[in-house]
Amino acid sequence: MGGAHSREDLEISDSESEEEENYQDVVEEEENGERSSERRTKTPSSLDEVEAKLRALKLKYPSQNHPILPNAVKLYLYIGGNTPKAKWVTSEKLTSYSFLKTCGNGGSDDDEQDDEEGGESWWILKVGSKVRAKVALEMQLKTFGDQCRVDFVSQGVWAMKFFSEDEYRNFVGKFQDCLFENTYGFESTDANKLKVYGKDFIGWVKPEVADDSVWEDAEDGYLKSPDPATPARASQDLREEFEEAANGGGIQSLALGALDNSFLVNDSGIQVVKNFSHGIQGKGVFVNFDNGNRRGGFGLEHSTPKKALLMRAETNMLLMSPMTEGKPHTRGLHHLDIETGKIVTEWKFEKDGTDITMRDITNDSKGAQMDPSGSTFLGLDDNRLCRWDMRDRNGMVQNLSDASTPVLHWTQGHQFSRGTNFQCFATAGDGSIVVGSIDGKIRLYSNNTMRQAKTAFPGLGSPITHVDVTFDGKWILGTTDTYLILISTLFIDKEGRTKTGFAGRMGNRISAPRLLKLTPLDSHLAGVNNKFRGAQFSWVTENGKQERHLVATVGKFSVIWNFQQVKNGSHECYHNQEGLKSCYCYKIVLKDDSIVDSRFMHDKFAVSDSPEAPLVVATHMKVSSFSISSKR
Repeated sequence: MGGAHSREDLEISDSESEEEENYQDVVEEEENGERSSERRTKTPSSLDEVEAKLRALKLKYPSQNHPILPNAVKLYLYIGGNTPKAKWVTSEKLTSYSFLKTCGNGGSDDDEQDDEEGGESWWILKVGSKVRAKVALEMQLKTFGDQCRVDFVSQGVWAMKFFSEDEYRNFVGKFQDCLFENTYGFESTDANKLKVYGKDFIGWVKPEVADDSVWEDAEDGYLKSPDPATPARASQDLREEFEEAANGGGIQSLALGALDNSFLVNDSGIQVVKNFSHGIQGKGVFVNFDNGNRRGGFGLEHSTPKKALLMRAETNMLLMSPMTEGKPHTRGLHHLDIETGKIVTEWKFEKDGTDITMRDITNDSKGAQMDPSGSTFLGLDDNRLCRWDMRDRNGMVQNLSDASTPVLHWTQGHQFSRGTNFQCFATAGDGSIVVGSIDGKIRLYSNNTMRQAKTAFPGLGSPITHVDVTFDGKWILGTTDTYLILISTLFIDKEGRTKTGFAGRMGNRISAPRLLKLTPLDSHLAGVNNKFRGAQFSWVTENGKQERHLVATVGKFSVIWNFQQVKNGSHECYHNQEGLKSCYCYKIVLKDDSIVDSRFMHDKFAVSDSPEAPLVVATHMKVSSFSISSKR
């Protein structure tokens, strides 16, 4: 659980004395497993020898014949991973960087900047002979303005130090321009930025002109905690309560209940577990999928459910199984009666007499799963947003025993002609809907219309793969592969009233978002192929209460942020940053296997010595519960 403090953010000294073992020597030392005694610094025997050493180290007497290089930098490499011996070493004491445009065939030419016709081209960053990387968000570039330094990932974790603040700022500006062009396919000009973001959101690309008063006002005194000087990666205030193997393994999804039970969905059935104030624990009850009847052609024996939705005071569950492995779309749902342990029917999606597909489902609102009379839920497809009803058109519950092919009724919604590319959605406490798209846009719909979004936030270039919203609708959390985006929906209308973007068009007084990222080192340790998944707020379903934490998974990491700390505009993470502000202060739960889901239990399970409800972390084989202590 957890890990050692990240050393990625320890200041790299300008001194050439200790750091400055030869890079190749360090590599050989790691291979041989011992340190050569010949490289140890000897104690100088005279002032002349001290003077000579200072001259050699170029500290006090800069060399007059020092080679002058354009875009000169020092290049460092981080070795040792997450071990006690981890450290920065000098890779090249003096080198230079350049931004190069690839040719149309994917190659590049150091001298030619023009594209060949008929092929895709992009900008790459080249540093000396060691680094050659496409300028992309996957580099996880992190800036340190006070140190004139940037860190990034490219088959390892690197740092570049610049010799002046102007050189540092020139690099950051050029990197951002290249990133914009690689992301959107347009040259980074004011006109093109306006075309991509729109005039209302120009603060997203120029944070210095954004209205950030909402972040400054976020200091409400709720759960204040001191700002650590370095990212909080240790886990001393995370206490593991339960860990146990799942029945049969193969966990695919986690359905947390707010009442007595929660549920683990695996390849062959559903394991029922008990909710406690310190987490969830098995009860030994298991529901096999082959119980009950199968009426349709999309039976559970062919595809493991990837989504489980609790309904009707958590006595019923809807199970969503994809038609094709690797794609989320499905033509219908299985309806499980939890109390009898039987699948009572297979619902079919149909509109105007035609079978259609859905890619996701969710409850009408946060907490709706606790409503004993609930018979409706929301559905989402690439270009559809709708509400489904399990009752017939006369308002009566359908007689499932007589229905050969029971059909869900489309009661509200809209089928968009094209272009929305919806990916995911979630609901607030009042039923307002937030939808994330493959183009990165996030749309807000009120609880009484699905035809036109009240507010549409522009994308930052990455698809939104998961989205969540606070109970009060004031904050949106979007997940992308490489970062999380936190957006405030608050604005002041023309009458001076404070509203959310679900209730009206936000106009141009829109604050810039905050990004939540892993440090380059943690991103590298998590694995280059592992991506952020399923970021969520802690679970609140009561007006006046505020969510306390955010959690997301990436590979074997479960990553937790303090919500109040992220909102704090004066938080130390945001000092000396360029562009959109990014928060790197988080805690990590490290598991032995890839994590399927990480979610906080309902806040009713919080106890006095742990004001946050337990965190549940599920891998394919095990489920663990953690309490977050109030100690600081």
